[in-house]
Parts: sequence; structure tokens; C-alpha cells
Amino acid sequence: MMTKEEMPACPVATTVQLIGSKWKLLIMRNLLTRPWRFNELRRDLEGVSQKVLTDSLRSMEEDGLITRTVYPEVPPRVEYALSDLGESMRPIIKAMELWGIEYKASLQKVK
Repeated sequence: MMTKEEMPACPVATTVQLIGSKWKLLIMRNLLTRPWRFNELRRDLEGVSQKVLTDSLRSMEEDGLITRTVYPEVPPRVEYALSDLGESMRPIIKAMELWGIEYKASLQKVK
């Protein structure tokens, strides 16, 4: 987790630093629906490598955006879910979704 001194002065830059990668945003999109297991995420996020997914999940957990729950089963089961902090980003991601829908619709009108 970044310390206050390590965070950019600009609040937008802080947000981008936390969720600005393509994969982190798509992970968050998925976790908005329900908790996911690692292999479910890897299958759903077409093109993500195991290393990038692992690094992204670790970083997001470190930053407090997601939680990682390990169930004491054989074989071990691990689930990732949004933390309260991650849930607080729901309106931001919803706004991005709505903007994307409107943008796609505007492109169709031009054709």
C-alpha cells in the first residue's frame, strides 16, 4: 500500500495509479458481480497471463481494493472479492460503463 507521501499530489493520478491498468479495471468489473476464483478470472479475462493476473491481484490486495479468502479445504480454494474500499469504486466503474455505451451508440449514429 502506498504511503500518503508516495501518492501523487493529483487525486486523479492517485486513482489511475490504483486501478489504471487494463487488467485491474477488468478484474474490478468482474468482482462487482460476485467473488471469483483465480482460474475463473484467468479464463474470463481473455489474454491475461497468469503472472500479470497474479501481480494485479496481489497489488490490489495490498492497496486494500480486494480481499483474498483462503478456505481450509483440499484442494485449497481461494476467492477474491471487493473490499469495502473496492466497493466504493462501483459508481466510478458504472460511470465508465455508461460512457462506453453512449460512445459506442454515437459511433453507430455516424455511420
